[in-house]
Amino acid sequence: MPSEGVPCSIRSRVLHKQQPHHNSSCRSTPSVRTHVLTPARVESSPIVPASQPATTTTTIVALPAIGDILTPVAADLVVMNANLKSVVGNRHPMLMAAAEVIFNAGGKKLRPALVFLVSRATADHMALPELNDRHRRLAEITEMIHTASLVHDDVLDDCNVRRGASTINSLYGTRIAVLAGDYLFAQSSWFLANLDNLEVIKLISQVIADFANGEISQAASLFDTDITLEQYLDKSFYKTASLIAASCRSASVFSDSPVPLKEAMYNYGKHLGLAFQIVDDILDFTQTSEQLGKPQGQDLASGNLTAPIIYALRKSPELLEIITSEFREEGSLPRALQLVNESGGIEESKLLARQQADMALACLESLSDSPSKRAMVQIVEYVLERIY
Repeated sequence: MPSEGVPCSIRSRVLHKQQPHHNSSCRSTPSVRTHVLTPARVESSPIVPASQPATTTTTIVALPAIGDILTPVAADLVVMNANLKSVVGNRHPMLMAAAEVIFNAGGKKLRPALVFLVSRATADHMALPELNDRHRRLAEITEMIHTASLVHDDVLDDCNVRRGASTINSLYGTRIAVLAGDYLFAQSSWFLANLDNLEVIKLISQVIADFANGEISQAASLFDTDITLEQYLDKSFYKTASLIAASCRSASVFSDSPVPLKEAMYNYGKHLGLAFQIVDDILDFTQTSEQLGKPQGQDLASGNLTAPIIYALRKSPELLEIITSEFREEGSLPRALQLVNESGGIEESKLLARQQADMALACLESLSDSPSKRAMVQIVEYVLERIY
């Protein structure tokens, strides 16, 4: 979601190659063709060329508020948040105030919420009476890893406000912020090891490794107008979808799910995460600076070429020239934003987000019906609702 307050520069975590753990097991939308990701590699799946009319009509249905959608796991999230603050503050009193800021700083906590939803949906499917302690610890680990990355990013970007609240580095200085982030990473690694499940340890450890490699890779690809849609999706997987996919599969592991269901949950998280990132990249062009909490088109201005730009570059030689010049001429950025819209980059990106969302929904077909499964469906539509 866009942050509020002082703009932060682009946070990106990019490509880190590894061997795929498995192939996608979900039914693909038959009338489309796109590039979708296995854990680290890109494979072909059906996709409608973005320049052709869509074969389906998008129906806009009013969704409940996100708080209502997360009702099945609301109590789980309250307990998790209290546990997270005690993890930092009880062992290190000097970080207690920082912990209060970190874990009370707004945000919808979608990542741990998805862990709980997948945990409950797969537990229901497997006829388990209740979640176990490893489900709950996994949600805490997921939020700790995500939060640690944000704390460190705020230091790197010298960001003073996130989610409408002052950041740790602006309140307590760089030293405390770095230590708090380091401690969260270290503690999450310790909790992860104590889950005593090699499959989950490998999944989540790879996500942490992706974070470390991403910043360097992103910096090396700025203003690269040769970037392909496949490379963009690959980058977006490691930037956003990797943690969501790995944590969703891990949740199903702790429900003793069979391999096909574990793969379906991984791919649900993967495609949801990709849709989420594509939508965020669209909003950089369609929302105002006030809505975004940063200047409109900041991705483009910084050289981070996203789906709307990639699609537009196919049709606009003028846009290619402007980006290649790195916006040296006055007024070139507003002109580039205009060209992205005029060249159909926004509409084609919306189709791409819809395609990824449909793939995520297809991965839920093997799950038994339950309140948590229905919430997982609604979260997919909630992500897309922001661009309509």
